[in-house]
Amino acid sequence: MNRMAGVLTAGMLAVMSLGFAGCNGAASVSTGSAMANPNANKPSEPDVTFQKLDGADLPLASLKGKVVLVNFWATYCAPCQEEIPWMIGFQQKYADQGFTILGVAMDDTGKQVVDPFVESKRFNVNGQEVAMSYPIIIGNYDLAAKFGGIIGLPTTIVISRDGKMVKRIIGEVDRDELQGIIEEQLKLHS
Repeated sequence: MNRMAGVLTAGMLAVMSLGFAGCNGAASVSTGSAMANPNANKPSEPDVTFQKLDGADLPLASLKGKVVLVNFWATYCAPCQEEIPWMIGFQQKYADQGFTILGVAMDDTGKQVVDPFVESKRFNVNGQEVAMSYPIIIGNYDLAAKFGGIIGLPTTIVISRDGKMVKRIIGEVDRDELQGIIEEQLKLHS
């Protein structure tokens, strides 16, 4: 390989590495626009049935009419744990307005490691130590592929009341930005 090809290859690899986020790197990528015409030409939610941590099935279609935030995370992921108190706060604040979060745990060992984590781990939310208060789903890469795949954890997807994926955030979310997106989606079709 000549020197110029080597430089170009190294440059391409550096740019591509920016796409890896959260526990797989340091970049945060936000795609889509939830503010300007949020549902225009957006893909519909995938036809998927989740398995909750307690073993119950939860079809995503059963949540139509709600704003749904799907958060792919893992117990070993520090940025994921940083977001969890915010997610708990959003669930507490907006649940009665037609909002829910689905925490999709992507740990390789699944329930074996996720269940004890959820049972014992407490997070500081507004000065109180609380458990995760939203449905926890056992995830895998086949499930993630139905949402367009994930290249880093956390990955957050916001689904509108009418079942359109309106926002995808790879890496740790900006709390204020995400809150604005949630509030905007709750106002639409309410």
